[in-house]
Amino acid sequence: MKQQIKVGMADLNIAAEGEVLKTTGLGSCVGLTLYDSTAKVAGMAHIMLPSSEIAREENFNKAKYADTALPMLIEHMLKLGASIGRMTAKIAGGAQMFMFAGQQDTMRIGPRNVETCKTLLGGYSIRLAAEDTGANYGRTIELDSSNGILLIRSVQHGVKEL
Repeated sequence: MKQQIKVGMADLNIAAEGEVLKTTGLGSCVGLTLYDSTAKVAGMAHIMLPSSEIAREENFNKAKYADTALPMLIEHMLKLGASIGRMTAKIAGGAQMFMFAGQQDTMRIGPRNVETCKTLLGGYSIRLAAEDTGANYGRTIELDSSNGILLIRSVQHGVKEL
């Protein structure tokens, strides 16, 4: 049994040496994963919101927002020998869990999280290798640091491998 490293909500972590990163309860949140296949270093962030601009406090949780979680995740991975030039990304989640009449942009948290993650990855020239995003159901994901395979589990759709 490989060692599992839990990534909570608004949290991030890294894994190496065959460890597996796991996060549960991805609804509108996005599970952003990075992998360097040469260094065999994996990273995962459980992102709740697209932008830290709305953070009211000075010492806010950087893992909660896409724009602050990604640079932090990259920084942690670099310390373990990963290289930005070798990283690929996979994302999951970003569901639209509830439908509202009128559907203002503020209610489109899931889709906005996905769009923001893609834009930020582009800024680092990190290729998005695969995604399982949108729809209206929750997901649990696991990223294996030995091979970069992302397992996606959902009640409605069973297990998918990216």
